[in-house]
Amino acid sequence: MAIAFGVVFGTIAGWDHGSRYFAGWVVEKSLSIDNLFVFAMLILRVTFIVIGAALLAAFSFMFLLFGLLLIVTAVQLFRHRDEDPSIEDNAIVRFARRHLPFTEQYDGDRLFTRDGARRVATPLFLVLLTIGSTDILFALDSIPAVFGVTEEPYIVLTANAFALLGLRALFFLVTGLLDRLVYLSTGLAVILAFIGVKLVLHFGHLQQDTIPEIATATSLGVIVAVLIITTIASVLKTRRDPAARAHAGTLRAQRASPDETRRPADSAPRDRG
Repeated sequence: MAIAFGVVFGTIAGWDHGSRYFAGWVVEKSLSIDNLFVFAMLILRVTFIVIGAALLAAFSFMFLLFGLLLIVTAVQLFRHRDEDPSIEDNAIVRFARRHLPFTEQYDGDRLFTRDGARRVATPLFLVLLTIGSTDILFALDSIPAVFGVTEEPYIVLTANAFALLGLRALFFLVTGLLDRLVYLSTGLAVILAFIGVKLVLHFGHLQQDTIPEIATATSLGVIVAVLIITTIASVLKTRRDPAARAHAGTLRAQRASPDETRRPADSAPRDRG
C-alpha cells in the first residue's frame, strides 16, 4: 500500500515530490525496526495455521478436538469474565522465573547481562518472553476459531495478516472505548462457544449426513449480532453506572495477593451497617 501510494503520488505530484516521499518512507521504515516484532508474531500464527490445516486435512477428529477446546475456553472465560488476567497465568513465564536467574535491574536494551561471575537475564527478557508467549496462547484459541469459519489456509492466513495490521493505531483509537465495553468478555465467550459447537457439528456431519451443519453465512450473522448486542448492552450499562469498567477476562481464577492474605486484622474492612 505504501509503494502504491508513492507511485500514484509521484505520477500526480511529480517525481521530485515522489522521490522525496520514497526517501522519507525508507528512513521512517528503517527507524521502525522495533515494530518487526509484529512480524515475528505473524510468523508464529503462520506456523499454527500450517499445522492446523495439516491436522484437519489428515484427521477429521481434529474438528472435534478444536471444537471442545473452544467450548472449554468459552466456559472458563465466561466464569471469570469479571476478572483481569495476571502474568502468573502464563506457564512459560512461571517456568522461566523458576529456572532462570534474573536481575531486578534493566541493562539498557540487553536481554542478558552479567551479575558478578554469572550470566543472568534482565527484566527486558521477561517482557519479551511474556509478549511472545502470550501471543502463542492467544493463537491456540484464535486459530481453531478461524478454522471454524473456513478451512481454506489462504483465507485463514490473509485474515490473520490483515487482523494484525494496524493494531497499534487501533489500540489508540479504542483504548478509551474498551473500558466501557463491560460485556465484551461475555460476548467473546458466546462467540467461542458458538464456533466450538459449529466445529463439533461439522465433525458429526462428516460421520453422519443427518447431523446438521451451521452455514458460514449464519456464522457471520451470529458473530456480528453478538458483537452488536454486546456493544449496545455495554453502552446502556455504562450510562446507568458510569463507574462500571470492563475486564479482559481470564481462563483461571485469580489468587489473592500476599498482601491481601496477610492483611492485619485492624486493617480489615469494617461493617458499615
